[in-house]
Amino acid sequence: MVKSPAQGAGDSTFTVLVAFGANLAIAAAKTFAAVVSGSASMTAEAAHSWADTGNEIFLLVANRRSSRDADERRPLGYGREAYVWSLLAAVGLFVVGAAVSIWRGITELLHGAESGEDYRLAYVVLAIAFVLEGASLLQAVRQLRRGASEFDTTVLEFAVQTSDPTVRAVFAEDSAALVGIAIAFLGILLHQLTGAVAWDAVGSILVGVLLGVVAFFLIDRNRQFLTGDPGSPRIRQALEAELASYQEVAAVRYLRPEFIGPKRLFVVASVDLVGDAAESKIARTLRELEDRLEQNPYVAEALLTVSEPDDQPTTSDL
Repeated sequence: MVKSPAQGAGDSTFTVLVAFGANLAIAAAKTFAAVVSGSASMTAEAAHSWADTGNEIFLLVANRRSSRDADERRPLGYGREAYVWSLLAAVGLFVVGAAVSIWRGITELLHGAESGEDYRLAYVVLAIAFVLEGASLLQAVRQLRRGASEFDTTVLEFAVQTSDPTVRAVFAEDSAALVGIAIAFLGILLHQLTGAVAWDAVGSILVGVLLGVVAFFLIDRNRQFLTGDPGSPRIRQALEAELASYQEVAAVRYLRPEFIGPKRLFVVASVDLVGDAAESKIARTLRELEDRLEQNPYVAEALLTVSEPDDQPTTSDL
């Protein structure tokens, strides 16, 4: 029986809500500053923040829909919907933000004219945005740090490998936002010091390129999970060791984990059983082993079979 995924979605939902509140306030402030100052870099940052705000809505939908319990139509649950909605967020919003930023920068570079920008307002808004984005990033890092500690890895490595697409998206977008704010600040500052509008335009283009890179990364990770990601070799090795430790198991001949949602694995394995029991007893033993393996909090469902006599034992590097 597939376990309910609702319990594990709580932390991610809170992280997304924090990011949504921060990005909504930042987007409104940047839009006002962009209209008043006329800065291309600030316009790019406003587009970035509105893209992030819309992104959080997609991520909230992803958490809600993927946390539904399994039913007759979906016996393995709805976990993969998290990757579908996260993929849509990356395509529709990050790419839109990147396109708007690059287009605004190129337009300013080709046709821009000197104007009386309100630099002070731009700097104040960027400072406020930096603080709010930093607070949102800290919440994402806190959640990632707990997972990184559990798997004995770094926060950055865990952010890339985690099966939770929503916390990865918040971490990526907030990190990109802080870099984007620094780029926008330099573009506006150089514009102010030199009087050359090209610096502001280049800042807008660089922000767009940054968004495009982040979008490609998130799209690729969601694609991998949608097409059946087995997770890191460490996960496979841990499951193999756990299954081999059961006294009824003589050898593990084959084991294939596959993520079917955030922190939810479907495990297929072929084993040799100790002794030479009757067929009915073998079936009961396999069901008992499946139940015990499903006690692992990351295993949503397990399916075990008896291996063929000439099957070779599994190796951890396959």
